[in-house]
Amino acid sequence: MVAGAIFDMDGLLVDSESVWQKNWQFFANEMGVELPEEFKYEICGSSGEMMMDILRRYYHTDQPEELHAKCKKKTFEEIDKGVPLKEGAKEILEYFHQAGVKLAVASAAPHERIHKNLMNLGIEKYFDAVVSGSDVENGKPAPDIFLKAAHELQLDPKDCYVFEDAFNGIKAAHSAGCKPIMIPDLSQPDEYIRSLCVGVFETLAKAKEEIKEKSS
Repeated sequence: MVAGAIFDMDGLLVDSESVWQKNWQFFANEMGVELPEEFKYEICGSSGEMMMDILRRYYHTDQPEELHAKCKKKTFEEIDKGVPLKEGAKEILEYFHQAGVKLAVASAAPHERIHKNLMNLGIEKYFDAVVSGSDVENGKPAPDIFLKAAHELQLDPKDCYVFEDAFNGIKAAHSAGCKPIMIPDLSQPDEYIRSLCVGVFETLAKAKEEIKEKSS
């Protein structure tokens, strides 16, 4: 059994990534922009200047901050009306908690948003640390956020699972020296992404069963 487990939030614990993508498309339509399939792979899990660069390229805008602010406002309004936990989320958190594994959330979202989502869904009590994209200099796929989360848990990154749904997150976890596990949400991993993972599972529930079986 590992000593720590670090979880992304949107699209991994919380079924919110589809809301983000719907609203990115809403503003693309409004601006007369056609978003190719690769946009969702690049934007998922991104933050900071990297996200701004993505928005500049795909939306052909010199005001990416304004676009992000509008999409964020619309998305948070919808999320606050209620989004469900992903399948198996509470079960895997409870399993790790009972096993004495330290838990962290590492999300590009602001601290206030992370805590609000965790509290609304009744899972805030499980986490020993919460790390936001605002806590680090470089967003995913840079390893900063997972290195910070491992540090907050007082653990070596190699002793931590990282659960992610996005390609950028898997790349970041691998670069940090953690043990990446992918639970695909909007995007299925290709051979390269699979090669970076120690496991790929359809749901968190299936990941929990596999980990439990190997640990028994």
